[in-house]
Amino acid sequence: MRAGLQGTAVDVAEEEVVEPCDECGFVYDLAAASRAGQDIRAAADELAALLTSSVDPPSRRTSPQLWSPLEYACHVRDVLLTQRERVLLARRVQVPVAVPMGRDERVAHEGYAEQNPVEVAEELTMAARLLANALDRLDIADWELRVAYNWPEHTERTLRWLAAHTLHDVRHHLLDVRRQLPAAP
Repeated sequence: MRAGLQGTAVDVAEEEVVEPCDECGFVYDLAAASRAGQDIRAAADELAALLTSSVDPPSRRTSPQLWSPLEYACHVRDVLLTQRERVLLARRVQVPVAVPMGRDERVAHEGYAEQNPVEVAEELTMAARLLANALDRLDIADWELRVAYNWPEHTERTLRWLAAHTLHDVRHHLLDVRRQLPAAP
């Protein structure tokens, strides 16, 4: 048990523990889930700013195996919208199944590389705001609601984990975009 939201004890089930990300160093802190909304907004705002000011052209891939900054921003926008729907569904349905979002297929199906970077930045900011609002409205019991999640393996996850996982996704892809920016002189 750890101290958690508003001084309550947080039981962290064994299946909820995720090792730190080897690539970006993110640590899943489930006791900090109540701050995830504001942290997601801040990271999404930073990604939106990079997309519209630092990347020229934002649709150019620096390597065939990497998405472009624009494609990463579109992906993050869609992740935020998908996760918001999962949070809202978990509040209405007991242990709903998180249907895979088709992350790789969306790049072509949605035409990520052809989207307007300014519009994507605005949509990314809005998606972060919408998810943050849904997370901010959860009460102590809601954080323990579960979703049948398919990553890294099929298991039930709490909304606490979903919030931390989403924050990880945003920060990780922010790092992916930063790595593609030209080095500052």
